[in-house]
Order: sequence, then structure tokens, then C-alpha cells
Amino acid sequence: MKRWIMISLLTGAAMTVFAQVGEISISAGQSKFRNNVLGSADGVEYKVESDFRLGFRFTFNNDRFYGHEIGYAYNHGSFKAETTPPQSVGMPVHQGMYNFLMYGTREGSPVRPFVTGGGHFSTFYPPGASVFSGNGVTKFGYNYGLGIKARVTSMFLIRLDLRNYITAKPFGDSFRDQKGMLNQLEVSAGLALAF
Repeated sequence: MKRWIMISLLTGAAMTVFAQVGEISISAGQSKFRNNVLGSADGVEYKVESDFRLGFRFTFNNDRFYGHEIGYAYNHGSFKAETTPPQSVGMPVHQGMYNFLMYGTREGSPVRPFVTGGGHFSTFYPPGASVFSGNGVTKFGYNYGLGIKARVTSMFLIRLDLRNYITAKPFGDSFRDQKGMLNQLEVSAGLALAF
């Protein structure tokens, strides 16, 4: 009898594991900072700006309506001084994130809208510093958004994401009048491989 109970438990656990679906995705899009004034020094106002974004996400759907996602994104950014004429130098922003997903349709549906929320970090590299220099300034924050995934084939999906990232502003020691939080809006589209 114990043997049958053990076999039943192991079979149930194996079926649960195989019912779980994962996705690996790559996406690209726009990234725009709002409330992006970092502060002023010597009468000059400084801002952080961003344009394109490239991201990778791993999604683990452990329930018919819920999932978890970890990811990384590179944001092509710049550090801008509001002088005459304005001066701008490159400043990449690297992000790592965790998000909880709640789907509007069950696993296996051809179209799955979702809402999401989670935490992230953003590492800002000052002008002239490389990623390997160790001079990045890391700030933590939270994010939320929505999106939709549509199955194209049995293995491939396309996804659209709209997310807002709220992050503490970097380089606070350099400015006297830094105020508020940095808002970053992501609009992206991508391709995902489901397994």
C-alpha cells in the first residue's frame, strides 16, 4: 500500500512539473524617462535621458493564471547638461528585474493579456565609465504594467509590454536640489520561445 501511495505522489508531482510552462523572450522598444531632472550645479540643470531599450526575460508560469518573470534590460541613455547649446554624453542604464504576472486567460490560450508588478534595480554608469569599471550607481525601485502575449506557433509567441519603472534618482551627492523619483516608461515588442 505504501508503494502505491508513493507512486501516486511521485506521478502527481511529475505531472505538476510538466504542466509548468516557461518562456525565454527578447524584446526591443522605446524607453523614456519622465521627471528626469537630476538637479543643478553651478547654475546648470542636468538630466538623464533614454531612447531605445533591449531586454531579455525568462518567464515561469507555475499556474494557469499566474507566473513569475526575471529579466535584464539595456537602456541606451545619455547625461545631458542644459547649457547653450545643450551638451550630452552617453550614459547606459542596465536593469535587472523580478515581476509577478497575473493573466486574463488560462495557460494554453492563444492570446493572454496580463498585468504585472515587481521590483527592479537600475545601474547608471556615469559618463566615461565602463560597465567593468565598478563606478556604476545602483538604485532600487518598483515597476508595474500590462501586456499581451499571442501564440504564433506551438513554440513561438509575440509579446507587447507597457511598463512604468519608478526608481530613486542617481548622483544625489552631486546636486543640491534633487527632487522626486525617476519615472521610466517602457514600450516594447518581442519574440518568445515557449517550452
